[in-house]
Amino acid sequence: MLLLLVITVFLFAFASARNEERSISNPKVTFVGENNLFITNEAVSKLLIQNFEGTKKVSKETLDLNELENALKSNPMIKTAEVYVAVNGTLNAEVEQKTPVARVSTNASYYIDDEGKFMPLSRNYAARVPLVTGYVEKNDLKNIYQIARKVQDDDFLKKHVIEIHQDIKGKFFLRLRRCDFNVEIGDLYYLDKKVNNLKAFYKKNLKDKTLNNYSKVNLQFENQVIGTKI
Repeated sequence: MLLLLVITVFLFAFASARNEERSISNPKVTFVGENNLFITNEAVSKLLIQNFEGTKKVSKETLDLNELENALKSNPMIKTAEVYVAVNGTLNAEVEQKTPVARVSTNASYYIDDEGKFMPLSRNYAARVPLVTGYVEKNDLKNIYQIARKVQDDDFLKKHVIEIHQDIKGKFFLRLRRCDFNVEIGDLYYLDKKVNNLKAFYKKNLKDKTLNNYSKVNLQFENQVIGTKI
């Protein structure tokens, strides 16, 4: 019985030692969430390999998984990343990309992601999100993010809004798909109420076939909609 126990402990220790000494190579990258890739599998693999100290293979005991995860998360396209090593020595990375909610198109072009942060454009895929024009500061995206997130989360706005414009005074305007008029939101106070007023205006005039009779729809005031006819 004692001999069997000794053999079992020896085999376990031997297997553990071999597992620790196993070389790591050929990263396997899996994307979770969105199917559209802003960053490629090859680019993620390259980031991982660059952090192997430039070698093709490295032993498990010298591999710092936290360092690899931080290297991936430092990429402005990547929201989260989890890196682990399988029993067979394969290095695995599960990557979640950032999700854009708007695309700034001023003197600089970039996305705003679903946390209100900067996200660069991608050479691989262009997201279908509203354009943001006008006066935009990259270090002050709070208000633009608020209205862009509202557009993203509201089915009506997501379907119809193609542009968000901010003027020099910080007032907001919307452009709707297949409509000739500007929608003046003004400031973001009572935004939900203003959106509901826009929906009611749109529904009524769509039914009456009079949407194209207007050049401007003013929603600045909480309890009224002012339509300027052409």
